[in-house]
Amino acid sequence: MWPRWVFACAVGVLACEPVGGRSATPGATSTPTHATSASAPPPAATSANLTPSASAPSAGPSCVVPLAETPPPKALPATDCPRGPVTPLALSRGYAHFPEVSGAPRVSLEVAATEPARAQGLMYRTELAPDEGMLFVFPREAPRSFWMRNTCLPLDMLFLDRQGYIVGILEQVPVMNEHPRSVPCPAAFVLEVNAGWVRDHGVKPGQRVTLDYTS
Repeated sequence: MWPRWVFACAVGVLACEPVGGRSATPGATSTPTHATSASAPPPAATSANLTPSASAPSAGPSCVVPLAETPPPKALPATDCPRGPVTPLALSRGYAHFPEVSGAPRVSLEVAATEPARAQGLMYRTELAPDEGMLFVFPREAPRSFWMRNTCLPLDMLFLDRQGYIVGILEQVPVMNEHPRSVPCPAAFVLEVNAGWVRDHGVKPGQRVTLDYTS
């Protein structure tokens, strides 16, 4: 029987290839795992206010980056997407639930829990269903950085601590560039969804998120 992991989260926010440690993850790639891209890096207006605010331990996460009051410019899909691997990686599935958000939206997940999966992320994708996303699972909580190498879809990225709290969000992350983007709070998970999804659903840093997936 596959182990199931359920986590709870609260309001905070930022999504692509992770560049954790100082590596980036594609993504949709991440840094401490790197994501790559072909075009010059667009403006870095996707991280909003990067000054974390303190929060009492009993009230949720100890580090949260508030969502900017003014949304960043809308990012557009790539007009020409590079060809990816012929055989895509087989990934586990799951769901992310947002019980503190009006309507309690749910995102259907692909789960990137291995280094190869985190390194590829959402690279080469030309479509992502409205309520689908990719969850990057890391072995430990640490600052995470992502780039958009070979990533053709603009994304919102939600950074979650190991308890499931949203500690920061990157919105409207532009496609096809290798500019690393991060939030200054440690994260154990990064959830990537279509650009605009966060504001469309009223999701904010500090809100509670529940992750349900097999690994």
